This record gives sequence, structure tokens and C-alpha cells, in this order.
Amino acid sequence: MENNTSLQQQLLEAGVHFGHLKKKWNPKMLPYIFAEKKGIHIIDLNKTVDGLQECAAAMKQIAKSGKKIMFVATKKQAKEIVSECAKKINMPYATERWLGGMLTNFNTVRKSVKKMQSIDKMLNDGSAESLTKKERLTLSRDRDKMEKVLGGIANMGRIPAAIFMVDIGHEHIALAESKRLGITTFGMVDTNCDPNKVDFAIPANDDATKSIAIIVNYLTAAIMEGLAERQANKDDDNDNDDNNNDNEAHARRLEQEAQAEGGRGGRGRGRGNDAVGGTQGAGATKRRVPSPANRRPSGPGGR
Repeated sequence: MENNTSLQQQLLEAGVHFGHLKKKWNPKMLPYIFAEKKGIHIIDLNKTVDGLQECAAAMKQIAKSGKKIMFVATKKQAKEIVSECAKKINMPYATERWLGGMLTNFNTVRKSVKKMQSIDKMLNDGSAESLTKKERLTLSRDRDKMEKVLGGIANMGRIPAAIFMVDIGHEHIALAESKRLGITTFGMVDTNCDPNKVDFAIPANDDATKSIAIIVNYLTAAIMEGLAERQANKDDDNDNDDNNNDNEAHARRLEQEAQAEGGRGGRGRGRGNDAVGGTQGAGATKRRVPSPANRRPSGPGGR
């Protein structure tokens, strides 16, 4: 409980509880609103803590299973925070602008990423030296433009398992694409948005830098834990495999030794049998009794 209290205190200090003006609210946010003060809705931080912990637990499991979570935040206040956190945990991100079809038309987007990587290769391995100065400059500019938009998804080989958005109203295209593909959605939801549009909603102020930072950092820490557990499990499996291999090798060695021993014993017994058989054979020849036909009759009648 202390943990929750301190987390609640941190959220309070970061201004996570400040919502939008009353006239801008979405009625579906009613369960998450604590009160109204000076025309501004105040978010219930108990609900924020619950939503945050639920999101963190789900993200941790996704990371532990080795799947990717994409971070999306194209708002000025969130760009830097989100890109830094995503880089830290090696997750894909989009912070410049959301390209229409980034998920639904993923194959075409991948082609653009490959084009960017091939330009990179040309500029680095010296094959662009044969081009004129103007052509090289054009290539560099094209590459910089692509890097800005596609840099965060350059290493994303497939569609992510989940997507996290800082403002689901602002990122409505990303949300629509995720829904269409059945991707799990997480989002910071302010009082002017519909929390039912995402699978996991965190009721929070999505405009203040401090508020965004505390939420994103908390989720990043949970993902890190998931990745660490995955690595630990991998190491354990490798150790077990090594032990199993050692045991199998030992068993094979013992089996080979037993077979070799059995082979030697078998040959010795075979010779012994032959010898016995030979002796018996000789004895039988010596003691052979003539058959009655060949037996010479004895006595006077025989003569």
C-alpha cells in the first residue's frame, strides 16, 4: 500500500490529475473523474494508479514473451521522452509523424526502410563517391528525411504485438490501424477522450511533459523487467541444455564401453565352446561303436 501511496504522490506532484476544461469533456470519462475545480476536471489518481499498474503488468508479459511494443507520440511535449525510452529498451517508435498505412500497409513501408538502409550503405562504403556532388547531397537529404520519419521502425521486421499512444485522440490514425489489425492497444487517456477505444487505458494528463514522463518511465521500467526475466530464462535453458548434453554424452560413453566389454567377452566364450565342441568330437570318434551290419560275428558259427 505504501508503494501505491508514494506512486500516487509522485503522480500528484507531476500534475497527472489535471484534465481538460469541463466543456471539452467526454462523458465516457465520468468513472475516472474525481471532481471539478474552477471549470477543470480533476482525474481520480486511484484510477490512474490501477490503470498504470494493469498496463505495466500486461506490457511486462508481452516483453517477456519476446514480442515488440511500438511507442507512438507525435505531440511536441512527448516526442523526446518517448523516443529516449523506446531506444533504451530497443522498441520501435514513431515520434515525428504517423505515416498513413505504417501498419496496414507495412510491406510498402518496409520497402522505404530498405531504401533508406541502402542509401546509408552507399554513403558509408564509398560507392557514392562516383556520383556528382549534387547527387550526393540529394541522397543525403532524402536519407535524412526518411530517417526522421522511419528511423524508429528501421529494425522492426514485423507488425508489433502492441502499441502504446500518449494521446489517443491525437493518434487516432494509429489507433484505427491497430484496431483493424487486432493489435493490443495501450494509451494515456485525458478527460476529452473515449477510454473504451483502447484495450488498456491510463486516465492521465496527456499534455504536460512531467505527466507524460512519469507514466512512460514507469512503463519502460516494467518492460525492462520483462526483458530481464526473458534473458534469465534463456540463460537457465542454456544451462539445462548444457547439463543435458553432458548427461547424454556420459550415457553414450558408458553404453559404448559396455558394448566393447560385451564384444570381448562374447569372442572368448565362442572360442571356449569351439574347444569343448572339438574335444567332444574327437572323443566321439574314438569311442565309435561299429554298426551291427559291419560287426564281425563271433564264435564257431561265424567262421
